[in-house]
Amino acid sequence: MEAPPSLLEAPASGLGSLNLSQRAKMEILLAILLGLFLGALDQTIVSVALPTIVTQLGGQSLLTWTITIYLLASTITVPFYGKLSDLYGRKPLLMIGIGLFLTGSVLSGLSQDMTQLIIFRGIQGLGAGALFPISLAVIGDLFTPAERGKYQGLFGAVFGVSSIVGPLLGGFLTEHASWHWIFFVNLPIGIVALAVIWRLLPNVRREGASHNLDFLGAGVFTVAVGSLLVGLTNKQTNDWATPQVGGLILVGLVLGAVFTFIESRAKEPIVPLDLWRNRTYAASIGATFLISFGFFGAAIFLPQWFQFVQGATPTNSGLYSLALLAGLIISSVGAGQLVSRTGKYKAIVLGGLAVMVVGLVLMTNLRYDTQLPILWVWMFITGLGLGPTLSVFTIVVQNAVPVRSLGVATSNLTFFRQVGGSVGLALLGTAFGTRLADELGPQMVNAGVPQQLVTQFTNSESANGASSFLQVGGDQAAALLAKVPAAFQDVVKPLVPNILNGLHQAFSLAAAEVFLIGAVTTVAAFVVASFMRELPLRTTQHAHQPAPGAAAAVGADDFEEPLDEPIPAFD
Repeated sequence: MEAPPSLLEAPASGLGSLNLSQRAKMEILLAILLGLFLGALDQTIVSVALPTIVTQLGGQSLLTWTITIYLLASTITVPFYGKLSDLYGRKPLLMIGIGLFLTGSVLSGLSQDMTQLIIFRGIQGLGAGALFPISLAVIGDLFTPAERGKYQGLFGAVFGVSSIVGPLLGGFLTEHASWHWIFFVNLPIGIVALAVIWRLLPNVRREGASHNLDFLGAGVFTVAVGSLLVGLTNKQTNDWATPQVGGLILVGLVLGAVFTFIESRAKEPIVPLDLWRNRTYAASIGATFLISFGFFGAAIFLPQWFQFVQGATPTNSGLYSLALLAGLIISSVGAGQLVSRTGKYKAIVLGGLAVMVVGLVLMTNLRYDTQLPILWVWMFITGLGLGPTLSVFTIVVQNAVPVRSLGVATSNLTFFRQVGGSVGLALLGTAFGTRLADELGPQMVNAGVPQQLVTQFTNSESANGASSFLQVGGDQAAALLAKVPAAFQDVVKPLVPNILNGLHQAFSLAAAEVFLIGAVTTVAAFVVASFMRELPLRTTQHAHQPAPGAAAAVGADDFEEPLDEPIPAFD
């Protein structure tokens, strides 16, 4: 039987590249979006149910590991899935990932103690590592770079929708069914995605590639990234100079250098170092890493502000974030469409980053009495700037590298976005805690609390009680009084509104500091992104073919090579 036309010989429309009808491609796209939705939803739906899970299963000291193990497993496996999908095809790796994720979901829902839940969440994470990079790579297989913009914006929309649906669905299921259903709800979505992918998606893989997998590099990479992520996670409860934080981070950095050395000599490296010689690819990855600081800062600290200062429930805090998500969804979809129509992306990315900086700078004005409509405008502006970065950078990276490296390049983009978020949260959390401690006393004095009482709050055990009440929710005044010794309650009770105002203002100023840091790193991302080349978007699935003299004018390192790359095989 004659093989289907290769990706290198696909027609300009791209519709024949996989011998699929437009309807089949749309069905596959829907299945891919469902798979992405699974991974994105799990990041938001679980956090709402954690207090209930701990109450029923116990193991308060192990609580953070239910999140950490998922983060570790999903982040570490991302580059492996990307590389293996280039070698063996997207279809089997994506089905394995979804299968592992669903298996972990079922087992997590059946957990009888916290140890079991942690193990099964790890299995979930092993599957989740495939969902983002391979899903994005499949879109690269289905559509040419010139076409991808029409659909790439939908991926940003998926993240936005999951951020809204996750807390709402998690709160509803926990309250009206049980926490077990936050895991079981993944099954129908995942089964539909699996069925469509199994039925329709061809398996495209590199023919003639060396299968001498870099096992040494894989082992070093796993330990390096694991040490780094655990060290950053431990920063929540330890100082930077402790072995649990600084020691592990140092180990991770040293092993990262060793991993780079190993990759430079590997026959089939997990992370091909030659990709980094491409300015467009390197600038996109670097900018994405820096953008994560501002993105995660807004995504994490805004809901906390709504809960701690406005007294919103975790579910309602998700609704209050609609303005940010509305801007994100609109601009993500719009930017993708604009790239597809114009074939230009650099101005769209830089314009988005500039708007994001404006939004984050506006949010540095956050105070305890900031009116919600004003804050929603600031959030909407920030979301408008953020949206293009979630959709366009994937198009840029996939267009800048050889087709044979599409999977590993896409996985690197996902990996650095996740690691950037982890590093950002550690640094932002430190800045937040330092500013909160510095502002707590002065703001309580400004609110009319006597200095003697302020001193007792800030220098005694009652200070911890006064700040920890913010994590309880509900009646904040009652929660605060419950932390005060009975002998002082008559003195403190009339001053509770003043104390609350001082604490809320201190919290708001600390959150504003986080947004300032996010604005600075977004400016840095703007500078890094400016080094991207405006490469023409391919209208076929093969490499760039520069006109005579174009390589010299633009930079030979920005064109894909070699032009005679191996023809993909179809299963």
